[in-house]
Amino acid sequence: MASGIHYISFISWNRILPASRRRNIMKNKLIALLTMSALAIGTLAGCGNTAAADTAASAADTAAETPVEAVSTAADEAADANADGADKYADLSGSISMSGSTSMEKLANAVAESFMEKHPNVTVTAEFTGSSAGIESVLAGSVDIGNSSRNLKDDEKSAGAAENIVAIDGIAVVADPANKVEDLTKDQLVSIYTGETKNWSEVGGDDQAIVVVGREAGSGTRGAFEELLDIADACVYANELDSTGAVMAKVASTPGAIGYVSLDVVDDSVKALKLDGVDATEENIKAGNYALSRPFVMATKGEISEQKTEVQALFDYLSSDEGKALIKSVGLITVD
Repeated sequence: MASGIHYISFISWNRILPASRRRNIMKNKLIALLTMSALAIGTLAGCGNTAAADTAASAADTAAETPVEAVSTAADEAADANADGADKYADLSGSISMSGSTSMEKLANAVAESFMEKHPNVTVTAEFTGSSAGIESVLAGSVDIGNSSRNLKDDEKSAGAAENIVAIDGIAVVADPANKVEDLTKDQLVSIYTGETKNWSEVGGDDQAIVVVGREAGSGTRGAFEELLDIADACVYANELDSTGAVMAKVASTPGAIGYVSLDVVDDSVKALKLDGVDATEENIKAGNYALSRPFVMATKGEISEQKTEVQALFDYLSSDEGKALIKSVGLITVD
């Protein structure tokens, strides 16, 4: 083979050529086939081979009965099948509007930023009005997506809202590593955080004062923790800290301390406590067995497949490896 000459396989050729060119080639092949068949019939008939001529004529008739439109359709389908999935939304443009849960602010902003970077001609906006308000907005048609940090109610579903769970929020309860308590009930945890239970001996531990540690007001983790336990504005904190890392450090270094953090940051510097006998693990949270967890829902009016292309692209992105990595990067659990 001469230097500098390269052969391209049919598969590579089929991917390189534009779809319109591939369709023209397939049409030309059909025309050539019909022409060759006609010539063969004439030649065979001229030689007196009528049986062979009849067979060739039958084959030509069969080919002729295949409309050019059908070939064109087949070519279109082949082109679509061979198209790279990553290019499906290459020329995407438009807008996506979201509103709803304040607890989903971190996720919604991260998704909006990442998606707009991936698709510069799409604008994604998010407002944080609360879960119920977000669902009302999507049902009213004023936004594309209603963000909710709870499962949808039956009446919301009946009204046409589709519950699209995109992530799960899991919160672990942690104590200092020397603490002898292994397990708390949900009621005991509520009692500790509302200031009714003040000593570890009251819940099976040593005679030691409980140091209640939490996040600052406005923290999404704090909001989720208090909401799930139904103790919003009722907690009595010894320390209110402004980051997950600060909570971890305080609990790890303070005898008798208790705190809460996102599940993904738990390590050996603290002791993760069971809740109602259930370990705080991703598996238990996904199975719905652990109390301090909740779904993050991006509700749509109707199924995802019924939404405009931009919205479908957003959900495809969230279910991709890149989207799942983004979900994990903000401290959440993926749904699959």
